[in-house]
Amino acid sequence: MYLEYYGLREAPFSITPDPRYVFLSERHRDALAHLLYGVGKGGSGGFVQLTGEVGTGKTTLSRLLLEQLPENTQVALLLNPRLSPVEMIETVCEELKLDISGKQGSLKGLTDALNAYLLDAYAQGLRVVLIVDEAQNLSLDALEQIRLLTNLETPTQKLLQIILLGQPELRDMLNRPELRQLAQRITARYHLTPLDAGEAEAYVKHRMAIAGSQRIPFSRLGLRALFQRSGGIPRLINVIADRALMAGYAREQTSIGERLVDRSADETLPGHARYWVRRYARWVLAALVVIAIGTTVVLNQSRRAAPPATPAVQASVAPAAQVAGVKQLEARIAEAPETELYALTQLMSRWQVGSAEASVRAATRCPLSIAAGLYCLRGRASLEQVLRFDRPLILSLGKPDQPVHALLQGAGRRNVRIDVAGSSIELPREELAPFWSGDFIAIWRVPATIAGSLRRGDAGPAVAWVKQSLSRLDHGADGESGPAYFDTDLEERVRKLQLAYGIQADGIIGPETLFALSALDQTGPHLTRNIE
Repeated sequence: MYLEYYGLREAPFSITPDPRYVFLSERHRDALAHLLYGVGKGGSGGFVQLTGEVGTGKTTLSRLLLEQLPENTQVALLLNPRLSPVEMIETVCEELKLDISGKQGSLKGLTDALNAYLLDAYAQGLRVVLIVDEAQNLSLDALEQIRLLTNLETPTQKLLQIILLGQPELRDMLNRPELRQLAQRITARYHLTPLDAGEAEAYVKHRMAIAGSQRIPFSRLGLRALFQRSGGIPRLINVIADRALMAGYAREQTSIGERLVDRSADETLPGHARYWVRRYARWVLAALVVIAIGTTVVLNQSRRAAPPATPAVQASVAPAAQVAGVKQLEARIAEAPETELYALTQLMSRWQVGSAEASVRAATRCPLSIAAGLYCLRGRASLEQVLRFDRPLILSLGKPDQPVHALLQGAGRRNVRIDVAGSSIELPREELAPFWSGDFIAIWRVPATIAGSLRRGDAGPAVAWVKQSLSRLDHGADGESGPAYFDTDLEERVRKLQLAYGIQADGIIGPETLFALSALDQTGPHLTRNIE
């Protein structure tokens, strides 16, 4: 196992609940406060509602709530809501340890027994709380029966406090007209959202520290990828991080970066396309063949039977998410925010450039050499050209006299992802063209021995690095023997590289060719590819 390798006493990312590992973000504290407030009202309102996506920590919060309830509180926990109304009331009675002998299957008998118990508990100064987990699975009849339970009351107080925990679908259910009476009795509502980037990083560090780690093996880019691939959902963070630690141990990597995190996410998240392709490739292929044949037959029949479609009918409608991305970008460009410093800060942080090495202000001038081994380039290219470099870079969008700078984060087969002043926007490749003239800013690292341009006749460590980089392209190797001399053979290899990246093929290693050579290196940041 990876425990000893990373200096851990125990696995830090187990998905089983452990109170020692509880991490309360600000929204978790708010949610817990809402639960305590709802229960603390003495049951006068009837219902408390907590919703959130799968894995955001609803069950964990319910356990924390149980630990903080007053001693005079009796709790019935309903974990399996897929029950009929009679079965549900029977389960509640069993949780409260009521004697229901001879009353099983009788809704009236069970309700009478529960009512008698609640009155007795009230007389003793006890408070009774029913917690329903996964409440989105309740049937409408069961929900109505739960509402009727809140009719058990004294002239001044409800005898039963009910807490509903569920996924976002629960909110939709309670908005139905037939459940309006129940919805009106909810006194406290809270929707638990995923962690943000800062909280996700703190979450990882918290769990690693509890497990005994003296350092965090995830790099800054690895932590960022962990947040992006998990969406800030704690359970998914646990699953991906555990797999990444195992993969890092297998590869003897002391630092876990974004590529290893991405690979671990691909292998562990069942909703990912690669997972399904790997697992069901044969069946998917067979199904696609059948669908293709069936579609061909139907289309042929349709062409014979129906008149030609008008252009309006043939036009496809862009997915809502893509339309939203375009509108979001239009809004950001219209605002014309000061984005250059922000984009450069993001790009330099991805290259792990510290303030002691170079300032962002210095980078705005984009000199060829910002610092030793740190280069900058202002260029112009097509989207296909910049994607070949497989590096994050800055795109100048909007008007030339008032550009808005966006960080190109990733690209898929259809869509690209950019960041504009902290807003992540995903839109189709072709929809980016109207906003982008082709101007870009790139920052990258090369060995400190590289200075200026290189051409035929040069020699030394810089030429040796060029030959080593080109060997990765030619042979997939990490090195190459032979003299470090820029000869005609190397010049021809440089021309091939330039042609491959859409650079003027002059055989001279200038800034653009230097950037292309750096793109051959696996180290440093690369574009995210987990995009459609």
